[in-house]
Amino acid sequence: MQQIINFLISYKNTLLFLLLFCISLIFTIESHSYHKSKIVSSANWLTGGIYNALSGVDQYFRLKKDNKLLVEENLDLRKQLLEAQTILKERGSVQLNISDSVYELSSGRVVANRYNHLDNYLLVNKGEKDSIQVDLGVITQKGIVGIVEQTAQNHSRVISILNSQIAVNVKLKKSNHFGTLTWNGENPQIIQVEDIPRLADVKKGDTITTEGRSLIFPPNLPVGKVVSFELEPGKNYYTINVQLFNDMTNLNYVYFINNKQKGDLQNLE
Repeated sequence: MQQIINFLISYKNTLLFLLLFCISLIFTIESHSYHKSKIVSSANWLTGGIYNALSGVDQYFRLKKDNKLLVEENLDLRKQLLEAQTILKERGSVQLNISDSVYELSSGRVVANRYNHLDNYLLVNKGEKDSIQVDLGVITQKGIVGIVEQTAQNHSRVISILNSQIAVNVKLKKSNHFGTLTWNGENPQIIQVEDIPRLADVKKGDTITTEGRSLIFPPNLPVGKVVSFELEPGKNYYTINVQLFNDMTNLNYVYFINNKQKGDLQNLE
């Protein structure tokens, strides 16, 4: 203890200078938006680099599982291609022009994932240099993940569907009755759907998909299945608990989905 006291006495001037310097630096940053934005940008770059390094180690040990998922996804895509070819043949079409699609996809890897708070976010290793923009939808082969909230040069921050501040239009796949996807902050595997009218025939095991009226997610993307529902006396809408198809605690590769017609539609609105 005496040595610590002697050290503080010996270097009191230097320590006082460093303390005052740090205080002045904080005041400068807080009072000037330019300096603040530069600090935030540098912090995002630094944390992104750290998360990239840590996730690289984790990625190495998950290669076997990732390969299995890729095989399953390729199988699913081949099935969809076969179904599309069958439909085109029945309709007498001879060509499917992919460039005419309204939506375009790009991939990314999750380098940080928070799921145990009320308002959760993900950090993905793609950003502005990869043409990632705010308000792009984020999905996996199993279902929706969230919406891009903020972008930097090399990374993007995604607001997770496990966030009390997000709401997504969804529907019952079998009947097209639509409602709103929200989260109560409790179980990261279970999410809530509100505003499905009491006229809808809701059953356990029913599939919930995206409704498609927003400019972010196309219709019929998978969300989850109904595990329980409740209709309080005197209420006109169900409260439904849905088990997500995605394991939101174990995300690795994701896809950004961009509606190429979003600008035109926004201008018309």
